[in-house]
Amino acid sequence: MEIINLIISLVSGAVGGNVAGAAVPTEKNLGTVANSIIGLIGGGAGEYILKALGILGASATGASGAEGLDLTSILTNIGVSGVSGGVITAIIAFIKDAIAKK
Repeated sequence: MEIINLIISLVSGAVGGNVAGAAVPTEKNLGTVANSIIGLIGGGAGEYILKALGILGASATGASGAEGLDLTSILTNIGVSGVSGGVITAIIAFIKDAIAKK
């Protein structure tokens, strides 16, 4: 089940990266490929960090304590990965723009 969570995180991160890329001004946009790659990294890292901190641990297990895919864990994974992919993409875009201005 862990590989399914990873795939969901990576896809959600890529979508979040592209949404963030579309939200920033055109001169700060990194392009679809770069937004997707950075979003993938941000989505995977965001989920990993929150699981390591124990924040996502409760939603990844069902009421019986067994790991599984329920709707809550899938939606939580999509939300966390999408937001973290978008945030990382936006941060990288603004850093790139600041470096280009120098």
